[in-house]
Amino acid sequence: MVVKIEVLTLFPEFVEQVVKVGIPRKAVEVGALSLSARDIRNYSDGADRRVDDRPYGGGPGMVMEPGPLADAIAAAKTAIGNAKVVALSPQGLPMTQALVKQLAVEPALVLVCGRYEGLDERVTPLIDFEVSLGDFVLSGGELAAMALVDAVSRWLPGVLGHEGSAEADSFSAGLLDHPHYTRPPSWRGEAVPDVLLSGDHAKIARWRLKQALGATFLKRPDLLEELELSRPHAELLKEFLHERSGEKN
Repeated sequence: MVVKIEVLTLFPEFVEQVVKVGIPRKAVEVGALSLSARDIRNYSDGADRRVDDRPYGGGPGMVMEPGPLADAIAAAKTAIGNAKVVALSPQGLPMTQALVKQLAVEPALVLVCGRYEGLDERVTPLIDFEVSLGDFVLSGGELAAMALVDAVSRWLPGVLGHEGSAEADSFSAGLLDHPHYTRPPSWRGEAVPDVLLSGDHAKIARWRLKQALGATFLKRPDLLEELELSRPHAELLKEFLHERSGEKN
Protein backbone atom coordinates (compact mmCIF):
# COMPACT_ATOMS: atom_id res chain seq x y z
CA MET A 1 0.00 0.00 0.00
CA VAL A 2 1.19 3.50 -0.85
CA VAL A 3 0.25 6.28 1.56
CA LYS A 4 -0.62 9.33 -0.53
CA ILE A 5 -0.14 12.74 1.07
CA GLU A 6 -1.15 16.10 -0.39
CA VAL A 7 0.14 19.18 1.41
CA LEU A 8 -1.80 22.41 0.81
CA THR A 9 0.55 25.33 1.26
CA LEU A 10 1.65 28.74 0.01
CA PHE A 11 5.22 27.40 -0.23
CA PRO A 12 5.17 24.09 -2.14
CA GLU A 13 8.88 24.16 -2.99
CA PHE A 14 9.71 24.34 0.71
CA VAL A 15 7.49 21.40 1.71
CA GLU A 16 8.79 19.20 -1.12
CA GLN A 17 12.27 19.25 0.44
CA VAL A 18 11.14 16.80 3.12
CA VAL A 19 11.15 13.85 0.69
CA LYS A 20 14.58 14.68 -0.72
CA VAL A 21 16.55 13.46 2.30
CA GLY A 22 16.58 10.73 4.94
CA ILE A 23 13.75 8.39 5.79
CA PRO A 24 11.01 10.23 3.82
CA ARG A 25 13.18 9.99 0.70
CA LYS A 26 13.58 6.25 1.22
CA ALA A 27 9.82 5.91 1.77
CA VAL A 28 9.26 7.44 -1.68
CA GLU A 29 11.99 5.34 -3.29
CA VAL A 30 10.54 2.04 -2.02
CA GLY A 31 7.04 3.03 -3.12
CA ALA A 32 5.57 3.35 0.38
CA LEU A 33 4.90 7.10 0.21
CA SER A 34 3.72 9.55 -2.41
CA LEU A 35 3.87 13.27 -1.59
CA SER A 36 2.61 16.26 -3.54
CA ALA A 37 2.56 19.90 -2.49
CA ARG A 38 -0.38 21.89 -3.86
CA ASP A 39 -0.15 25.70 -4.06
CA ILE A 40 -3.25 27.26 -2.49
CA ARG A 41 -2.64 30.42 -4.56
CA ASN A 42 -3.59 28.49 -7.69
CA TYR A 43 -7.20 28.55 -6.44
CA SER A 44 -7.43 32.30 -6.00
CA ASP A 45 -9.97 34.19 -8.11
CA GLY A 46 -7.80 37.30 -8.36
CA ALA A 47 -5.12 38.10 -10.86
CA ASP A 48 -2.76 38.79 -7.96
CA ARG A 49 -3.38 35.23 -6.61
CA ARG A 50 -4.24 36.63 -3.21
CA VAL A 51 -5.65 34.18 -0.66
CA ASP A 52 -5.95 36.33 2.48
CA ASP A 53 -7.89 39.36 3.67
CA ARG A 54 -8.45 41.51 6.76
CA PRO A 55 -10.51 39.98 9.57
CA TYR A 56 -14.09 41.12 10.10
CA GLY A 57 -14.41 42.92 13.43
CA GLY A 58 -10.95 44.40 13.13
CA GLY A 59 -7.72 43.33 14.73
CA PRO A 60 -4.16 42.67 13.59
CA GLY A 61 -3.03 40.38 10.82
CA MET A 62 -4.77 38.69 7.93
CA VAL A 63 -6.98 35.60 7.64
CA MET A 64 -6.86 32.96 4.90
CA GLU A 65 -9.98 33.11 2.74
CA PRO A 66 -12.30 30.07 2.70
CA GLY A 67 -12.81 29.88 -1.08
CA PRO A 68 -9.26 29.02 -2.22
CA LEU A 69 -8.82 26.62 0.71
CA ALA A 70 -12.07 24.79 0.00
CA ASP A 71 -11.22 24.46 -3.68
CA ALA A 72 -7.71 23.24 -2.91
CA ILE A 73 -9.04 20.61 -0.48
CA ALA A 74 -11.55 19.41 -3.08
CA ALA A 75 -8.85 19.18 -5.75
CA ALA A 76 -6.52 17.26 -3.44
CA LYS A 77 -9.22 14.73 -2.52
CA THR A 78 -10.04 14.27 -6.19
CA ALA A 79 -6.36 13.57 -6.88
CA ILE A 80 -5.71 11.02 -4.11
CA GLY A 81 -9.16 9.70 -3.25
CA ASN A 82 -11.02 9.65 0.04
CA ALA A 83 -8.56 11.23 2.46
CA LYS A 84 -8.46 12.46 6.02
CA VAL A 85 -8.03 16.24 6.05
CA VAL A 86 -5.66 17.41 8.79
CA ALA A 87 -4.96 21.06 9.55
CA LEU A 88 -1.66 21.91 11.23
CA SER A 89 -2.55 24.31 14.03
CA PRO A 90 -1.29 25.22 17.53
CA GLN A 91 -4.86 24.55 18.68
CA GLY A 92 -4.81 20.94 17.50
CA LEU A 93 -4.20 17.55 19.08
CA PRO A 94 -0.60 17.01 20.20
CA MET A 95 1.49 15.22 17.58
CA THR A 96 2.19 12.08 19.59
CA GLN A 97 3.70 8.79 18.48
CA ALA A 98 0.32 7.12 18.95
CA LEU A 99 -1.36 9.64 16.64
CA VAL A 100 1.40 9.30 14.03
CA LYS A 101 1.04 5.50 14.07
CA GLN A 102 -2.70 5.89 13.56
CA LEU A 103 -2.24 8.24 10.60
CA ALA A 104 0.36 5.93 9.02
CA VAL A 105 -2.35 3.35 8.22
CA GLU A 106 -4.54 5.89 6.42
CA PRO A 107 -4.38 5.40 2.64
CA ALA A 108 -4.44 9.14 2.00
CA LEU A 109 -3.95 12.39 3.93
CA VAL A 110 -4.50 16.03 3.03
CA LEU A 111 -2.41 18.33 5.23
CA VAL A 112 -3.53 21.96 5.37
CA CYS A 113 -0.85 24.51 6.25
CA GLY A 114 -2.28 27.71 7.65
CA ARG A 115 -0.59 31.10 7.53
CA TYR A 116 -1.21 34.56 8.92
CA GLU A 117 -3.77 34.61 11.77
CA GLY A 118 -5.25 31.28 10.65
CA LEU A 119 -8.10 29.92 8.54
CA ASP A 120 -11.55 31.38 8.03
CA GLU A 121 -13.77 29.49 10.49
CA ARG A 122 -16.22 28.55 7.74
CA VAL A 123 -13.74 26.14 6.20
CA THR A 124 -13.45 24.04 9.37
CA PRO A 125 -16.32 21.65 8.43
CA LEU A 126 -14.04 20.41 5.63
CA ILE A 127 -11.30 19.48 8.14
CA ASP A 128 -11.42 16.20 10.06
CA PHE A 129 -9.15 17.34 12.88
CA GLU A 130 -6.22 19.59 13.75
CA VAL A 131 -2.72 18.57 14.85
CA SER A 132 -0.22 20.65 16.80
CA LEU A 133 3.56 20.33 16.97
CA GLY A 134 3.51 21.93 20.43
CA ASP A 135 2.27 24.80 22.54
CA PHE A 136 3.97 27.51 20.52
CA VAL A 137 3.27 29.46 17.34
CA LEU A 138 5.13 29.09 14.05
CA SER A 139 4.83 31.39 11.04
CA GLY A 140 2.88 28.66 9.24
CA GLY A 141 2.03 24.98 9.21
CA GLU A 142 4.73 23.89 6.79
CA LEU A 143 7.35 22.82 9.33
CA ALA A 144 4.73 20.91 11.32
CA ALA A 145 3.50 19.20 8.14
CA MET A 146 7.05 18.20 7.24
CA ALA A 147 7.58 16.81 10.74
CA LEU A 148 4.38 14.79 10.40
CA VAL A 149 5.45 13.41 7.00
CA ASP A 150 8.82 12.38 8.45
CA ALA A 151 7.21 10.72 11.48
CA VAL A 152 4.63 8.87 9.37
CA SER A 153 7.35 7.65 7.00
CA ARG A 154 9.01 5.72 9.82
CA TRP A 155 5.93 3.52 10.25
CA LEU A 156 5.55 2.54 6.61
CA PRO A 157 6.47 -1.06 5.71
CA GLY A 158 9.90 -1.57 4.15
CA VAL A 159 11.22 1.88 5.01
CA LEU A 160 13.35 1.36 8.12
CA GLY A 161 16.28 -1.04 7.99
CA HIS A 162 14.83 -3.05 10.89
CA GLU A 163 11.08 -3.64 11.08
CA GLY A 164 11.14 -3.24 14.86
CA SER A 165 12.86 0.14 14.86
CA ALA A 166 9.68 2.23 14.90
CA GLU A 167 8.18 0.12 17.68
CA ALA A 168 11.34 0.65 19.75
CA ASP A 169 11.36 4.44 19.33
CA SER A 170 10.70 6.76 22.23
CA PHE A 171 7.00 7.10 23.17
CA SER A 172 5.93 3.96 21.28
CA ALA A 173 5.34 2.12 24.56
CA GLY A 174 4.63 5.29 26.53
CA LEU A 175 8.27 5.50 27.65
CA LEU A 176 11.36 7.30 26.46
CA ASP A 177 13.98 5.23 24.68
CA HIS A 178 16.83 3.51 26.50
CA PRO A 179 20.46 4.67 26.04
CA HIS A 180 22.36 3.45 22.98
CA TYR A 181 26.05 2.62 22.59
CA THR A 182 28.30 1.62 19.70
CA ARG A 183 32.03 1.11 19.05
CA PRO A 184 34.53 1.67 20.54
CA PRO A 185 33.80 -0.22 23.77
CA SER A 186 35.71 2.43 25.74
CA TRP A 187 35.81 6.12 24.83
CA ARG A 188 37.37 8.94 26.86
CA GLY A 189 37.40 6.75 29.92
CA GLU A 190 33.73 5.81 29.64
CA ALA A 191 32.99 2.13 28.99
CA VAL A 192 29.95 0.52 27.42
CA PRO A 193 27.88 -1.18 30.17
CA ASP A 194 29.05 -4.77 30.61
CA VAL A 195 25.55 -6.18 30.16
CA LEU A 196 25.46 -4.97 26.54
CA LEU A 197 28.62 -6.94 25.81
CA SER A 198 27.43 -10.08 27.58
CA GLY A 199 25.43 -11.62 24.74
CA ASP A 200 22.67 -12.45 27.23
CA HIS A 201 19.60 -11.17 25.42
CA ALA A 202 17.28 -11.55 28.41
CA LYS A 203 19.58 -9.49 30.62
CA ILE A 204 20.02 -6.90 27.88
CA ALA A 205 16.25 -6.56 27.43
CA ARG A 206 15.79 -6.16 31.20
CA TRP A 207 18.55 -3.52 31.37
CA ARG A 208 17.08 -1.57 28.46
CA LEU A 209 13.61 -1.55 30.00
CA LYS A 210 15.04 -0.42 33.34
CA GLN A 211 16.94 2.42 31.65
CA ALA A 212 13.85 3.46 29.68
CA LEU A 213 11.80 3.62 32.87
CA GLY A 214 14.54 5.61 34.55
CA ALA A 215 14.98 8.05 31.68
CA THR A 216 11.24 8.65 31.58
CA PHE A 217 11.13 9.24 35.35
CA LEU A 218 13.99 11.74 35.17
CA LYS A 219 13.13 13.58 31.95
CA ARG A 220 9.37 13.20 31.44
CA PRO A 221 7.69 12.18 34.71
CA ASP A 222 4.37 13.33 33.24
CA LEU A 223 4.45 10.31 30.93
CA LEU A 224 4.69 7.91 33.87
CA GLU A 225 1.68 9.56 35.47
CA GLU A 226 -0.38 8.46 32.44
CA LEU A 227 0.78 4.84 32.72
CA GLU A 228 -0.24 2.14 35.15
CA LEU A 229 3.10 0.52 35.87
CA SER A 230 2.97 -3.20 36.50
CA ARG A 231 4.60 -4.47 39.68
CA PRO A 232 7.71 -5.75 37.78
CA HIS A 233 8.07 -2.39 36.05
CA ALA A 234 7.70 -0.53 39.34
CA GLU A 235 10.39 -2.75 40.85
CA LEU A 236 12.71 -2.07 37.92
CA LEU A 237 12.23 1.68 38.34
CA LYS A 238 12.94 1.36 42.07
CA GLU A 239 16.11 -0.57 41.22
CA PHE A 240 17.19 2.12 38.75
CA LEU A 241 16.71 4.89 41.32
CA HIS A 242 18.60 2.92 43.96
CA GLU A 243 21.53 2.37 41.60
CA ARG A 244 21.52 6.04 40.60
CA SER A 245 21.53 7.09 44.25
CA GLY A 246 24.50 4.79 44.88
CA GLU A 247 26.42 6.35 41.99
CA LYS A 248 26.00 9.83 43.47
CA ASN A 249 27.14 8.82 46.98
